[in-house]
Amino acid sequence: MSDILTVDAVSKTYASGLKALEHIDLNIRRGEIFALLGPNGAGKTTLISIICGIVNASSGSVHVGGHDIVGDWRAAREMIGLVPQELTTDAFETVVATVTYSRGLFGKPANPAHIERVLRSLSLWEKRGSKIMTLSGGMKRRLLIAKALSHEPQVLFLDEPTAGVDVTLRRDMWALVSELRQTGVTVILTTHYIEEAEEMADRIGVINKGRLILVEEKAALMHKLGRKQLTLALQQPLDAPPVLPGVPAGALSLAKDGHELVYTYDRDLEQAGMAGFLQALDQAGIHFKDLHTTQSSLEDIFVSLVQGSAEGAAA
Repeated sequence: MSDILTVDAVSKTYASGLKALEHIDLNIRRGEIFALLGPNGAGKTTLISIICGIVNASSGSVHVGGHDIVGDWRAAREMIGLVPQELTTDAFETVVATVTYSRGLFGKPANPAHIERVLRSLSLWEKRGSKIMTLSGGMKRRLLIAKALSHEPQVLFLDEPTAGVDVTLRRDMWALVSELRQTGVTVILTTHYIEEAEEMADRIGVINKGRLILVEEKAALMHKLGRKQLTLALQQPLDAPPVLPGVPAGALSLAKDGHELVYTYDRDLEQAGMAGFLQALDQAGIHFKDLHTTQSSLEDIFVSLVQGSAEGAAA
């Protein structure tokens, strides 16, 4: 799969001395959904703003579809749609007029059929004649997406697209993103909702304190960094975790005053290794009456990565 977006050694330092981004290298594949995760102030919005031509990088370069965002800015910008965090719209304009106007800003010829398709896909068609001031917050969020899609971009940036919206609208937006990907649109989203990335993204990038600390296929990331826990309700409590052959030190811990034994292990251990563990327990005379397993979510992995990068920076 070819790359549609290339970020090469991009850094950004503001006049105040704040270093918002430091040597960011990132390639985005054509037609993928890429989720950029990071805590507040990590640099997510700054990076998107540079790619979209809103903020100038201090160093480095960005190419969209082979077009340099500085030297060939018009062609590069035409390929990009941006849905910002802020609800900034002309309150006295109608829905259909503002979306049509947004298309015209990119020099695109009028295409009422396309505008209708976009508005219908976002459940805005019935509101096409309404003034923006009369729309609910959720409808205004949909309108921002409609404006971003008005000129038929190949790359769509969604900067915290579901912040402050209800669960139903969030689900609708997830469905829309999936439909866009099927039409070949590349979608890049930043989000605080880890479940969005876990549900939709093909790849995950984690940024913290202006540094891109990881880019990985979602499935590979969860396989590599995810952990499972087997919790056994013991028939008799233990005073200390047992030492068992073949079980790494520290993999066993006790909970609930010794009434539960918790085994934390890699996913690769699940089959033959688990049978050996249970056999070792039996041979040690440790018996249990119930068991259940849990596994790391993407949120657990994200938290551990951010904490790890912060500790590394402090060291």
